[in-house]
Amino acid sequence: MALVLFLAASLLPLAARASERFQEKPYALIFGTVWDPDGHPIYGVKVKIRRTDGKGHWEVFSNHTGEFAQRVPTGKADYAVTADVKGFKLQSGKHLQPGPAVTVHIDNDERADVGLHLSW
Repeated sequence: MALVLFLAASLLPLAARASERFQEKPYALIFGTVWDPDGHPIYGVKVKIRRTDGKGHWEVFSNHTGEFAQRVPTGKADYAVTADVKGFKLQSGKHLQPGPAVTVHIDNDERADVGLHLSW
């Protein structure tokens, strides 16, 4: 019994240190959906996210429900979110045009939701 208590007491500091090492940094999340002109979500569209001050950029793709998500650093910053439909083809043969860029303002560790609406 004493041996079990000794082992438990000696392993506790290791577990605490390990959890500190693997603790995630805080982040903000830009989450959105890409929509076609008829209001249907679109799969496989490249979404470009860039800080307006030029200090970072990311590219993600919309999933099967048209959604995308990107973690960005916490802190006050503005981001421009756009859909890149260059080379993107619909099965119907119609060509999509990107809508205007959506500006997202982040203050801290928060989630911002956006919609990217494309046109014909």
